[in-house]
Amino acid sequence: MMRGQASDRPTYLSKEESFMYDREANFPMEDTRNDARIEYTENGMLNLTSRRCELLKISKSSAVLGIATQFKLPQNFYLDVPSARIGMVGCIVKRVHANNIIEARFLRLMSERDLNRIFVYSTHPNHRNRVLDIYS
Repeated sequence: MMRGQASDRPTYLSKEESFMYDREANFPMEDTRNDARIEYTENGMLNLTSRRCELLKISKSSAVLGIATQFKLPQNFYLDVPSARIGMVGCIVKRVHANNIIEARFLRLMSERDLNRIFVYSTHPNHRNRVLDIYS
């Protein structure tokens, strides 16, 4: 085959953007229970639409969310955790389960400080004794 001709095998550019996130090492998920919001643009409009959800599990690189009602979720959205004052975390949908559970991957790794803040404001029994470190 000559140079410059298209080959039959897929190239890196033809793969999904989330492919590189799926190949990363997975961090261990930890149970949590926080109120959160999913924000996304609807029909290409400039304003954000937000839906309430619950943060069920979280790690440095991904989260599991539970939603109360079904709606058309775009592939990219922002996640806000208002109680922990963490806003606009970019996410990509990995999987949507039939029981309204969403697995999402963060576009950047969550810092230890932000994770600790989420666990402090969690209502899950495992995080009952966590305290907020105000010096870090």
